[in-house]
Amino acid sequence: MKILYAIQGTGNGHLSRARDIIPLLQQKGELDILVSGIQADVELPYEVKYKFKGLSFIFGKNGGVDLIATYKKSNLKQLYKEIKSLPVEEYDLVINDFEPVSAWACRMKHKECIGLSHQAAVINKKSPKPKKKDPVGKAILHNYAPVTTAYGFHFGAYDKNIFTPVIRSQVREAKQQRLEHYTVYLPAYSDKKIIKILGQIKEINWQVFSKHSKKEYSEKNVHIRPVNNDDFIESFISCTGILCGAGFETPAEALYMKKKLMAIPMKGQYEQQCNAAALKTMSVPVIKSLKKKHLEKIKAWVESKQAITVNYPNSTERIISMIIKKHGAAVAKKTVEPGEGIYSAKKLKDKSLGEILNQITG
Repeated sequence: MKILYAIQGTGNGHLSRARDIIPLLQQKGELDILVSGIQADVELPYEVKYKFKGLSFIFGKNGGVDLIATYKKSNLKQLYKEIKSLPVEEYDLVINDFEPVSAWACRMKHKECIGLSHQAAVINKKSPKPKKKDPVGKAILHNYAPVTTAYGFHFGAYDKNIFTPVIRSQVREAKQQRLEHYTVYLPAYSDKKIIKILGQIKEINWQVFSKHSKKEYSEKNVHIRPVNNDDFIESFISCTGILCGAGFETPAEALYMKKKLMAIPMKGQYEQQCNAAALKTMSVPVIKSLKKKHLEKIKAWVESKQAITVNYPNSTERIISMIIKKHGAAVAKKTVEPGEGIYSAKKLKDKSLGEILNQITG
């Protein structure tokens, strides 16, 4: 059986999770890997057959996505060429982790596309949602990488096709430590902004992993380090607490390791607002932004003895086996009608690819 595993390369979480999924897929058949996106700092230790620019959202420095930079770096003509050139029809099974090129290629060629991502769980009606509605953000989650069947990962098993997080073996097998430093990963904020706020909590050693600096340096009690997977893991497993965005993998792994956790969701990022809503139900402190007005909340968190217990068993192999058993044989013979699948709202059916992509990019 020929399998295509397509991974979103914006951010590090998708590629981190893929490190544990890829070996399992290699046991099931002949595997090719596709990665699209330009914002990840993590490399895969596996051969990648297809490397595409895709459609990436660019992190800003004030707590959100930089829409102008995102638009400037979006090349819709190139994206369309990538979609048309991808031979998805040659594969028996396409598994998609919120990756747009393969998803749209499957849709254009009436090919089944199996979603296996955190985003699939986020849009599920039974998953926690923020009080403030965001129709544009919701539309992006639905239309960015449309699939025909979806399985998702979330902080809790909110529905039958939602599973608890994939905890990387690198983290799951790590020896627990608890040193005095706090690890920080806030890619949507500038180093200057982070230093300005966290430098005021002088008794704490802050280890900040930065997307905006290629060199290591210290200012006050804040130590800035470029993002590197091994360095981050080392800091992460030995820290007292994690201050991070409301992404998925880092908060999930922090909860698994019983680390103190505080989250700051990115502005204008609906997925992170949904994650923040889920974390709040688990009593994880969430603040809206990294500003002086929230300094007392950060201090209170540092002084707290936060203890949150989760049960995240290692069920990745069982999930992959289930997907292969359910879809592996049947998918090769099955074609789908345009717009079929869980993401197919009427407005998606009625719009061209160009119209959808223009909507996504601004």
